[in-house]
Amino acid sequence: MPRSLVTGGAGFLGSHLCEYLLKKGHQVIAMDNLLTGTVGNIEHLQSEDFQFIKHDVTEYIYIAGAVDYIWHFASPASPLDYMQLPIHTLKVGAMGTHKALGLALQKKASFLLASTSEVYGDPLVHPQQETYWGNVNPVGPRGVYDEAKRFGEALTMAYHRHNHVDTKIVRIFNTYGPRMRPKDGRAIPTFIPQALNGDPLTVFGDGHQTRSFCYVADLIDGIYRLMMSEYHQPVNIGNPHEMTIRQIADLIIDLIKSPSKIIKKPLPVDDPKVRQPDIKLAKELLGWEPQFPIKDGLEKTIDWFAAVLGPKSNTSKNK
Repeated sequence: MPRSLVTGGAGFLGSHLCEYLLKKGHQVIAMDNLLTGTVGNIEHLQSEDFQFIKHDVTEYIYIAGAVDYIWHFASPASPLDYMQLPIHTLKVGAMGTHKALGLALQKKASFLLASTSEVYGDPLVHPQQETYWGNVNPVGPRGVYDEAKRFGEALTMAYHRHNHVDTKIVRIFNTYGPRMRPKDGRAIPTFIPQALNGDPLTVFGDGHQTRSFCYVADLIDGIYRLMMSEYHQPVNIGNPHEMTIRQIADLIIDLIKSPSKIIKKPLPVDDPKVRQPDIKLAKELLGWEPQFPIKDGLEKTIDWFAAVLGPKSNTSKNK
């Protein structure tokens, strides 16, 4: 059986990846310091092929025995998280990536870095191709996340070129689905609880800024295909279907049949105006493109949030 280590394995994406790998026949070690992750995301995975280690990857990583694959997902990932945890965000992007790559070198393991569309910053190119170098404010409040991921990419390529580590880099665009934390600062996990409770949906700015939302099952499938490929440069994985924030808010209200209204708040500093992946490379290289329509993915996500929030919330089943 192949043996995989998933850093950030108790987080939203990490837990879905652990579940996927177990179904693919891997032995899985999930490593997380539980700063933003939770054991509730992985407790259903307990088996003889699954192990959880509570550990901060900015410290030396020790794993006994062979490791075939390292999936480096550890990092605060929402604007609210990295605004509140700026130093740790920088440390996990730099020191944590260094420690994980060092383990990959020691174990002769394949390594995948979970990078982000945020490396493009507030882009001047649309849609964003992997060849675009980005438009990032390194000293702005979002710079701690953007530059940590950009450094992580540079370090990953250095280990590949200098130490011949088998590395992969995925640039993840906006992803949603079950196990997101309510009110984590991102649009969908903020809007759904608000709509379920009949509260106003808080839209920043005029709501015309765009995002491209990919359902988590599609994303994990693409990431797995990338790890199993022979390609070492960054690859965008995301849904090219672009929507405004106002459109996604209106769709969530409609699916839930919520009485919620929309209120506007000031746009955060350096908030990207557009975000849309060019996925030609993923299509050609991996034979991958997203399969879940936004409506189907949102209904699954709404049902999950309704169950988590309890019987007092409205649900999509009340349509």
